[in-house]
Amino acid sequence: MSGGFPVDLILFAMVAAFLVLRLRSVLGRRTGFERPPQAEGRPGGYDPRAARQAEPEAEAQLPPPATGRARRILPDPRTPPGQALARIAAADPSFEPQRFLDGAEAAFGMIVQAFAAGDRQTLRALLSDDTYAGFEQAITAREQAGERQRTELRAITEVAIESADLRGSVADVTVRFVSDQINMTTGRNGEVVAGSDAVTELTDIWTFQRDLQAADPTWRLVATRSA
Repeated sequence: MSGGFPVDLILFAMVAAFLVLRLRSVLGRRTGFERPPQAEGRPGGYDPRAARQAEPEAEAQLPPPATGRARRILPDPRTPPGQALARIAAADPSFEPQRFLDGAEAAFGMIVQAFAAGDRQTLRALLSDDTYAGFEQAITAREQAGERQRTELRAITEVAIESADLRGSVADVTVRFVSDQINMTTGRNGEVVAGSDAVTELTDIWTFQRDLQAADPTWRLVATRSA
């Protein structure tokens, strides 16, 4: 081999640098729906034996990742929702409807899974105070009844902005989610008390809200209903 620097090493270095830049450009984007860093501290009364017993059951409840990409639907710019989105974008230059839908879809999956798992920490970060109170009440009632919720989000097939509004600096965006899910609630003895293990298409209408002048970029869920 001659004394020159090997060409193949130069090529590998260039490819590696390109991949690093691509990853930073994708992972560095913020949509306002990011899950906050989770603390690793253990709560008081932590029992490692109980934790080991619970781990296999918790893993069994994790839903499989949804596959494919949901169809995105944006309102016509000439319609009232489209004009409201334009006003939101004018007030917050970082707002972009397509990226908002990406974040809303991710938040939908996180909230559905967190509610089924009774994950209050995740719900608290993504829901308004009033909405969280309703979710927390349902989780507490389920726990007191000794019931368990099994939810599998098989696919999100459609994500559409239904309406939008801007009142002062407070923006609301209502999104329609069409998804295929399995929802089943079991009692203390494993008997089915609600739902089934059949895949069902569900349509949910969720409204997200954010004060555009606030430093916090999170769009929080403020209202839910089924279509």
